[in-house]
Amino acid sequence: MKPLIVLLVSFTLALLIIKLISKTYDFRRSARIAMALMLVFTAIAHFAFTKGMAMMIPTFIPYKNSVVYVTGVFEVLLAIGLLIPKLKYITGWALILFLLLILPANIYASIHQVNYQKGTFDGNGLTYLWFRIPLQLLFIAWTYVSTIRT
Repeated sequence: MKPLIVLLVSFTLALLIIKLISKTYDFRRSARIAMALMLVFTAIAHFAFTKGMAMMIPTFIPYKNSVVYVTGVFEVLLAIGLLIPKLKYITGWALILFLLLILPANIYASIHQVNYQKGTFDGNGLTYLWFRIPLQLLFIAWTYVSTIRT
């Protein structure tokens, strides 16, 4: 829920600030700024809640902490790429692929009731997927519309 709030609040603020500066609304640029801020926000969790994030990764994947750190850094790089006009198209496709690749970790975490902030197995469980899967689809659509679609 927090990433969605960050995304929507950031979008609204970016839209208003760009309107004040350029006298026009730029929805796509505001959407990219908002997604970049949301990605930085979620990347911070990779470093603040490493133990819990590692618990979200299926057991057959080795080096869980390293995977958590690498994906956190990758989110920051994607955020930067969204803000560079020449890189927005390729970054958009990379982000969509990334969002698709992390969905199984979210499903695994829900099945095993992982609470990534506490690093325990008392999370929301499968009911979380009723929110997370549509949210993931929103992030994918948001990325597509703001970076790829002309």
